[in-house]
Amino acid sequence: MSKTLQATVLNRILRRPTFIDATRSRSQLRKLHLAPPYLLDDYIPRYHLISAADAARKRSQAYAHLRECNLCPRLCGVNRYEKTGTCLIGAETVKVNTIAPHFGEEPCLQGHNGSGSVFFSGCNLRCVFCQNYDIAHQRNGFDLTPEELAQWYMKLQDVGHVHNINLVTPEHVVPQVALSILHARELGLQLPIVYNTSSFDSLESLELLDGLVDIYLPDFKVWKPETGRRLLKADNYADTAMESIKAMYKQVGDLRFTADGIAKKGVLIRHLVMPGKEDEGRDIVRWLAENVSKDVMIHIMEQYFPRAHVGKSKRGGKVSRVIEPGGVQASAEAEEKVRYEDINRPVSLDEVAGVRKAAEDAGLWRFIEAAKHGGFNI
Repeated sequence: MSKTLQATVLNRILRRPTFIDATRSRSQLRKLHLAPPYLLDDYIPRYHLISAADAARKRSQAYAHLRECNLCPRLCGVNRYEKTGTCLIGAETVKVNTIAPHFGEEPCLQGHNGSGSVFFSGCNLRCVFCQNYDIAHQRNGFDLTPEELAQWYMKLQDVGHVHNINLVTPEHVVPQVALSILHARELGLQLPIVYNTSSFDSLESLELLDGLVDIYLPDFKVWKPETGRRLLKADNYADTAMESIKAMYKQVGDLRFTADGIAKKGVLIRHLVMPGKEDEGRDIVRWLAENVSKDVMIHIMEQYFPRAHVGKSKRGGKVSRVIEPGGVQASAEAEEKVRYEDINRPVSLDEVAGVRKAAEDAGLWRFIEAAKHGGFNI
């Protein structure tokens, strides 16, 4: 580079403004080539930002929750050191089905190395169509104390080189999760924490998690009370989900990324479109746009398939499941005898497109998109 060109570049750097005048027009701001508001230069996990006093307070609150459990809207109120409630999980340990780098999450979470997923056994819902039925509805797995769980987080970080710690279906073990995060902080954990939830959380449990969770990944399942009662076995699901998602958004805001395309902080909302429930999906996305934010990140999912109790024979009947992945369609006579016949089919692409259009019409614009080239979309 010539001396003349070097002097020109240096002069431009020295004349560059160090602050932005709030009175400038939008067109002027665009010319400054500012990074978008969703891009982070760097990120420090929230659990490293709380004080030692706040950490001690959260430990005390976690133990108190376990002595009189009010972690979900079922409000069992049991002392989990003595007996279990609806979730069937006690106080001193959690039951974990799988811990491993996972490549089935959104591209901004799984990246190239995977999301460090911890699949907890048990659940506070009883979804008849549960896509993780073998994990959530059955108490399969191994028991871990919060300290042992924290050591697994470290293995995921140091050996697996994952991008985050992804806690899957943790609503019923929030106190143990909080204790494990605080212990992992002392062990040297540096990864964002993802709280992967069905949205059936109490405000008390979300308050305990405030300052510990970086990314909330709530799944807003259904809208109508009768659908929640019939398919989720929960009386007040939608009302609870609305309260929970607003509380999550208040804590961490819109989803933000570092320059490598990996999400670090914020809310990413999922909605699994179900057969015949397109109208409920439309209501959900409209509510999100009007009551949370039009800038909220959303994943409209299409992978529903009949599982768990859907398609099984009605009690006393002789007809077994009529649809399985790769299976054949049963006869019309058999169809009449199965449980939850109305959702005993895969969702159609037209139904998914209908919910997506409703979201766009409502003003939502930040969607999780599949990679068109078939590889990683980061």
